[in-house]
Amino acid sequence: MKLIAKRLQEAKHVVVFTGAGVSSESGIPTFRDALTGLWERFDPAQLATPEAFRADPSLCWGWYEWRRQKVLQAQPNEVHLAIAELAKHVSKLTVVTQNVDDLHERAGKGVIHLHGSLHSPRCIDCGNAHEAALPSGDLSKHGCRLEPPRCNSCEGYIRPGVVWFGEMLPDAPWTAGLTAADSCDLFFLIGTSGVVYPAAELPLRALGTGATVVHINPVRFEISSQEYFLQGPASAMQALTLEAFGR
Repeated sequence: MKLIAKRLQEAKHVVVFTGAGVSSESGIPTFRDALTGLWERFDPAQLATPEAFRADPSLCWGWYEWRRQKVLQAQPNEVHLAIAELAKHVSKLTVVTQNVDDLHERAGKGVIHLHGSLHSPRCIDCGNAHEAALPSGDLSKHGCRLEPPRCNSCEGYIRPGVVWFGEMLPDAPWTAGLTAADSCDLFFLIGTSGVVYPAAELPLRALGTGATVVHINPVRFEISSQEYFLQGPASAMQALTLEAFGR
């Protein structure tokens, strides 16, 4: 902890790469969590493909609106706040996330969204952006099907603005993530294993340019001898920030 805190004090450009473990500390269910109520009959992975949406738009839209309602009810946790606070102490901070919520932004730090956002729906046919309305009612009680809105331009269905299985990461965020990894001197992975491609390329790119790479995760896993591992919840980032910069 002391060694990494010293690296943090000396860093010129810090990249923080976050995953589901950060949002889960705000009570947001992950794909690995057991679904409840009417949703427990479905495999989340089977609802997260373009084919599933086209086959049953109201089922997929209903599930994603349930997820978005959960996000809107959640609040940024101490990890989001610690990362936002870190921006006040380092010369440059870039946050790259695999999460599709807006909790980093609500904590006060803009991010690069590799997997899109629940709050940026678009037409499945023409790709035009659509303004997201607030979900209404208790979606966990009143059924799992909701008819998606229609596109104002082509009448196509509006789909969630997230990256589904089988889809490519959006070019602009991916390029920005690679650029950040190439130019940083300290790279944190928080709440994510960082071993699933293509996202796993980011810490490897950082290592390749001589950056210090630090994993913070509650479950220990094998990493290269060039990387550091802090075993613990994502909130360990708050303790690390305090170690480096005090209150």
